Amino acid sequence: MSRPRIVVVGAGFGGLHTLRHLERRIPNGAADIALVAPHDYMLYSPLLPQVASGLLTPQSVAMSVHRLTRKTRLVPGHAIGVDTQDRTVVVRRPTGELLPCKYDRLVLAPGALTREFDIPGLTQHAYGAKTLAEAVLLRDHVLAQLELANDSRDPVEREERCRFIVVGGGYTGVETAASLMRLCEEAARRYPELRSVIRWHLVDIAPKVLPELGDRLGRKALDLLRNLGIEVKLKVTVREVTADKVVLTDGRALPCRTLIWTAGVTPSPLMETLGKPTQRGRLEVGADLAVPGQSDVFAIGDAAAVPNLSHAESAYCPPTAQYATRQAATVAQNVVNSVLGRPLREFKHKDMGLVVDLSGKDALARILQFDLSGLPALAATRGYHLISVPSPTARARIAANWSIRAFTGGEVSRLGFADEGRPSSFVANESVQYLDETASRSEGARLLDNERERYGED
Repeated sequence: MSRPRIVVVGAGFGGLHTLRHLERRIPNGAADIALVAPHDYMLYSPLLPQVASGLLTPQSVAMSVHRLTRKTRLVPGHAIGVDTQDRTVVVRRPTGELLPCKYDRLVLAPGALTREFDIPGLTQHAYGAKTLAEAVLLRDHVLAQLELANDSRDPVEREERCRFIVVGGGYTGVETAASLMRLCEEAARRYPELRSVIRWHLVDIAPKVLPELGDRLGRKALDLLRNLGIEVKLKVTVREVTADKVVLTDGRALPCRTLIWTAGVTPSPLMETLGKPTQRGRLEVGADLAVPGQSDVFAIGDAAAVPNLSHAESAYCPPTAQYATRQAATVAQNVVNSVLGRPLREFKHKDMGLVVDLSGKDALARILQFDLSGLPALAATRGYHLISVPSPTARARIAANWSIRAFTGGEVSRLGFADEGRPSSFVANESVQYLDETASRSEGARLLDNERERYGED
């Protein structure tokens, strides 16, 4: 009997933790484990705003898959289709060629993409804040705008370059606006003439910021942002974006060359390729994380609609790193149980809360229904991140970066990444072409036939 082939798609919180649990539960040589992912690292995305501000180095939040796993084979590329009939994942390699990846058990954790809206000029001019490349690019771009504004004597150009607009009042938007505002404050010490010109805006169509924190901490967050000098405008969004202007739905046209888009994500289109029921793009699974009618396929994380058995007021688990990490332990055990013919477990998890680092000494936290602000919240926030980072090496880098910043201050020099930079997440969305259900099956079968002819494998 051949060894079972277990394939995990995605190296995010759900995917990487699934691999680590599988490696601990499966004896050496008892199964072949493969990871399909475009990069060989797990991105600790909650700290991306601190990379954008220069508080953390990019290596601090990129955890090497090779370093954190021992028995897993990396298949580099994007999973663009799943053929459930022939148990094959269709992979587009970085070279552009298609590759079949056979499985006996499949765990889908491909995460989410930056959500695109039909707003004129958005994909051409907006900057994202979801990937490591975007965080590095944002820092360079913001500093470049200040340098160019300082060198200009045209008041119109100065106003355009010194105004920055963040769209999205959730976790990412709030932290990004606060972190980059502090970066501008540090840079402005070099350019005293720009102090009165620099403007930061945070806009969101929602009636409040950070609704997950509750009303009291939400109002506290709003006050902290405004005390930083960030103009917060709610119940408003973007109508149009050009190279030097942003038009809002309240009719205002703001001179601006930097729009940062953090207003939502959409599940990976991979989930639609299976031809199974979805909820707003998230693949429906049972409480055991298996796809109904497809006992060899499991799904977790942002792109899975997982029943929320612990909270009656919410039908599905929220798509957060906290839930994806806990789902990973359950799905790994259920993969093993399914191979051994044992009953599958149901996933249950009680939300532990949310932490928000507004940079500097400002932070907010809701932990097990306890609301924290000020230094206690900062300690809880930093401690939570250090515990949650899966790599001891990355943990040491993060702690060292925080200490260096506390004792020596920050650096505001550009690294040159923004010279030819483009908003990367929208570009990435365009470059990955996913298959539909029919194409996934036909392409999977064709690739398998080619493999059998070439290698004579089953």
